[in-house]
Amino acid sequence: MILAASAAPGLGMLGILSGVLFAIILAAGVLAVLAARRMFRGGSKGGDALAASTPRTDNPTAFVTASMQAVIQKLKEQEKELEALHKAERERAKQTERLSEAVTRNMPAGLLLVNDSGLVTSANPAAELALGVKALAYRRYNEVLGADSGLTQLIAACLAQGRTFRREEVEYITPSHELRQLGVTISPILGNDTEVTGAICLLSDLTELAALQKQIQMKENLAALGELSAGIAHEFKNALATISGYAQMIRSEAESGTELREHGDKILQQTRALTHVVTEFLKFARPLQLADEQVDLRPMIDRIRVEVEETVPGIPITAMGAFAQVSGDDALLYQALLNLARNAAEAVSENPAGGRVIIRGDIDHSGTMQQGQRISISDNGPGIPPEAMSKIFVPFYTTKTNGTGLGLAVVQKILVQHGGTIEARNQSEGGAEFIVWLPFVREAVRVIDSADARI
Repeated sequence: MILAASAAPGLGMLGILSGVLFAIILAAGVLAVLAARRMFRGGSKGGDALAASTPRTDNPTAFVTASMQAVIQKLKEQEKELEALHKAERERAKQTERLSEAVTRNMPAGLLLVNDSGLVTSANPAAELALGVKALAYRRYNEVLGADSGLTQLIAACLAQGRTFRREEVEYITPSHELRQLGVTISPILGNDTEVTGAICLLSDLTELAALQKQIQMKENLAALGELSAGIAHEFKNALATISGYAQMIRSEAESGTELREHGDKILQQTRALTHVVTEFLKFARPLQLADEQVDLRPMIDRIRVEVEETVPGIPITAMGAFAQVSGDDALLYQALLNLARNAAEAVSENPAGGRVIIRGDIDHSGTMQQGQRISISDNGPGIPPEAMSKIFVPFYTTKTNGTGLGLAVVQKILVQHGGTIEARNQSEGGAEFIVWLPFVREAVRVIDSADARI
C-alpha cells in the first residue's frame, strides 16, 4: 500500500514538471518576439509603455533560469510535503501492524497460520501453550503436530480441498505424551483466483472442560445406578437371608462329617460371599454423604503408610513431597487413598528384586479453573495389562482371584464426589502409577455446555 501511494504522486509530479517546462519555453519564445519588435521600433513610446508594463526581458536566459529556480523550489516544497505524508502513512502502517501483533499475541485462543507449502508462518503464545510446543514458526505442521494426528489431517484436508471445519473436537498428544482435548476451527485462505494459499487454524484447550463433563456424566450415571440398584439389592439380601437360614437348618440337623452337612457349609459360604458383594455394591451405588471439613493430607498419608506396612509386611512405603489441606470427608478420602496404597503394595509383594511403593505429593497451580493437590502412588510391580487399562475403574471388573471388582470403582466415585480425578498409567521404567487430583476447595459441579466454549 505504501509503495503504491509513493508511485502515484511521483507520476503526477512528472506531469506537472513537463507542463511547467512547456509554459516556460512558450513564455521565452514570446519574450524573444517582443525583444525583436523593440529593436525594430527603436524605442517608440508604445514600446516604452509596453516595456514599463511588463517584466524586464533584457536577458531571456536569466529570466528562464529564475523561472526554473522558482519551479524547482516549488517542487522541493511539494516533495517535502509528500515525504511528510509518506512518513505519516508509514507510521500509521506500523501502528496498525503493532496493534495486530498485540491482539494476536494476547488473544486467549490459539492461532496458527499455515501456507500452501505446509509451513507454519505464524503462531501466537496461546497456540504454543495448547500444543505444548515452542517456536512453531517456519516449521512444517505435520512434523510438529504428528503425521497421524487428527489436527494434522484436518489441516491437510483444508489445504488440499479448501474445506472449512467449524467447532471440531480432536484428541492431541503433546511431545511430553500428555493427552489433550482441543476445540478446532480451520478455514482456508483463498487467493484472487480462488486458489487455496494457506489455512487459518484457531485452537482452544478443552481438556479441563472435557474432564469436568466426564465427572458430571459419571455422577449422573451413579445416581441412576443407585436408584436402580437399591431395590434390586434389597430383594437380593432378602433372598440370601432365606437361603442362609435354610442352609443353617440343614447344617444343624445333619450329622458331622456327612455329605449333607458339607453341602450346608458350601451353601453358607456362597451366601456369605454374595452378601458381601451386594453390600459392597450398595456402598458403590448409594449417593455419598460427604462431610465438609478441612482435611490435612500429611498426617493422613503417614497413617496410611503405617497401616499398609503392617498389612503387607516387607514392602517399604515412602512418602515424599508437599501435602496441603483440602476440603472434603476425612474418612472417605482415607478409604480411597488407603485402597490405592494397599493395591500397590500387594502388586509388588511377589517382586523377587524387592518391592517398593512411593507416595508423592505436589501442589498444583497449573489449572486455569482450580488449583489443588496432586498425589501419585507408584510401584515397581508388573504394571497394568494393556487390555485392562480401560476397564480397571469399571464396576465388577477385576484381575484378582478373590476380588469383587468394586475397589477401584469406589475409589473413583469418592474422588469424583470430591470434585477430583484419578488416572492410571504404566511407568516407562516399569510398574504402575495412580495419579489423584483433589481441589483445595470443593465446589458444586456445574453443568457446562462444551459448545459454548468451543471456537
